[in-house]
Amino acid sequence: MANNNSHIIVIKIGTSTLVDAKGSLNHDFLRNLAEQLAAIKAQGWKPIVVTSGAIGCGLERLGIPERPTDMPTLQAAASVGQNILMSAYAQVCDEVGLTTSVILITRQTTRDRSAYLHARDTLERLLQLDVVPVINENDTVSVEQIRFGDNDTLAALVSCLVGAELCVIFSDIEGFFAQNPNIDPDAPLISHVSRITPEIMAIAGGAGSKMGSGGMITKIRSARVLMTAGIDMIICYGKKPHALERIVSDEEIGTRFSAHEIHHDITPKKLWIALGDTPKGAVVVDAGAKRALIESGSSLLAVGITSVRGVFRPGDSIDIKDDADVTIARGHAGASSSEVELACGKTQAEIKQNELFVNLAQHPVVHRDDLVVFE
Repeated sequence: MANNNSHIIVIKIGTSTLVDAKGSLNHDFLRNLAEQLAAIKAQGWKPIVVTSGAIGCGLERLGIPERPTDMPTLQAAASVGQNILMSAYAQVCDEVGLTTSVILITRQTTRDRSAYLHARDTLERLLQLDVVPVINENDTVSVEQIRFGDNDTLAALVSCLVGAELCVIFSDIEGFFAQNPNIDPDAPLISHVSRITPEIMAIAGGAGSKMGSGGMITKIRSARVLMTAGIDMIICYGKKPHALERIVSDEEIGTRFSAHEIHHDITPKKLWIALGDTPKGAVVVDAGAKRALIESGSSLLAVGITSVRGVFRPGDSIDIKDDADVTIARGHAGASSSEVELACGKTQAEIKQNELFVNLAQHPVVHRDDLVVFE
């Protein structure tokens, strides 16, 4: 991205922050948010809002007290609630002199290069026109988003799309804790994370609020990709007074996930691999293969694989782990799990001599063009 995007900030607003315990839209919070957006714009920042809450707004209007589990009702609620939600954003922003736009996208946008570039160009032009884009996933047609509930993922996608400087996740808790604060109220807040370890992943739990569907795990997965792409991410309590203004003033709030010093270019295809696909299995690699992946950007060959986990087919997304069980990369498999398991530790010369390894004789286990490195 161009250097003029260096002050872009993406703010993700979670359902639990937008909607109160009764399911009503919190207009006081939205007015305060609009004032903060105006304040940081005056300081030279270019905010983009990624919002949740359409389903919650729709459920309230439809008189449905509990979040349903069937997809048609969820999508119907999203259809009703989207208009209510976006109108509320437009109204409060207009009161402070801000113009908003509505953009509804799906993760499929990252699969198609043309759609990806058009979305990026549109967002760039909106920012040039001094507009605050308000983005939500098109819940009415996007089954995956409603099922997984990860507008955290959408925020990461948008941040990578526009080359943001910072991604802020407004949540209903202060940040990332060493233990689940709902279980252990005395759990300490982790103020800074420089690496996503198995311990960090293990701490992250499931969905916590009644109206929302996301959880800490989606935030941590998003942070992992953003850190790789060279973008800092902050998780904090969204209703903390002047939170956004304090963040851009470099005040320490919540938990900051710091970008890697050496970051990787995340292409549209790799963005989808990193955030859009659910891994079907994993392979564990030795130290030599790990070094080749991270330092040289190499493809993954069978000779560096020590074990295979799960069942996957060619083209499936798989995690690549080191011997400490850290996920160091993700990619699309070039062969099935059974074929890779038989080929573990074998050189390409040995593989080409064995007629059982049809796929691996012509392709690596994961080609570097189909590989995202997280380290």
